[in-house]
Amino acid sequence: MMQAQGGRYRYELKYVCSDLQLAQMEERLKKILKPDSHADGGGFYTIRSLYFDDYYDTALREKEDGVNLREKYRLRYYNRDVNLVRLEIKQKAGSKIRKESCRVTKEEADGMIEGNWYQAAQSGDRVAGRLFLKGALCLMQPKVIVEYDRFPYVCEEGNVRITFDKNIRSASGLEDFWRDRLHTRPVMPAGWHLLEVKFDEFLPDHIYRTLQMEHLTQTAFSKYALCRRYALGALPGADGLFG
Repeated sequence: MMQAQGGRYRYELKYVCSDLQLAQMEERLKKILKPDSHADGGGFYTIRSLYFDDYYDTALREKEDGVNLREKYRLRYYNRDVNLVRLEIKQKAGSKIRKESCRVTKEEADGMIEGNWYQAAQSGDRVAGRLFLKGALCLMQPKVIVEYDRFPYVCEEGNVRITFDKNIRSASGLEDFWRDRLHTRPVMPAGWHLLEVKFDEFLPDHIYRTLQMEHLTQTAFSKYALCRRYALGALPGADGLFG
């Protein structure tokens, strides 16, 4: 049974950081932020996503071309729990993002993966209906699996959420999306990770100052685009990842 959930636009800042930068930043942030309650005893949870794109790879090309307004479609679940799957549409407008989602069953997700757009249209959910239209009109297909370990921290002031995404990896065997363990490959150079900062209207000064301490450089970064480039045999060197 599909259940919709929408959201408003939020700022999203991304930084690629080294092992040392991440360790130093995490040590400082632990003193001023709270761990996310969804994290397990190790302080993280594992995210697995299956991204869709159309016949022309529009989402990938728009990212590569730096198009300001764009969106991505994905199925996602956490900690390998296939009983809690979400269909998400992530919209990006400059440095702001907005996510719409609905919960789907594994059977409904399988229908989307197999291109059964009629089934998606019958749900009555607006998010699934949009994927139906894209699927039927633009020949949407699943393209790549993206998996990583997320260490999340939150702050109520400004509704801030800071996450460290480690061990970013991908898989091309789309039929393995539901497997407990799947064969993946790392897509970042050894010792590099992603820091994401999300907030509503303002970033509190004490958090902003902490982020400046490690001289991090904000970057345009897309896990989907990076994993697709890897799958297409065009993985850049370290210097090409962070622009």
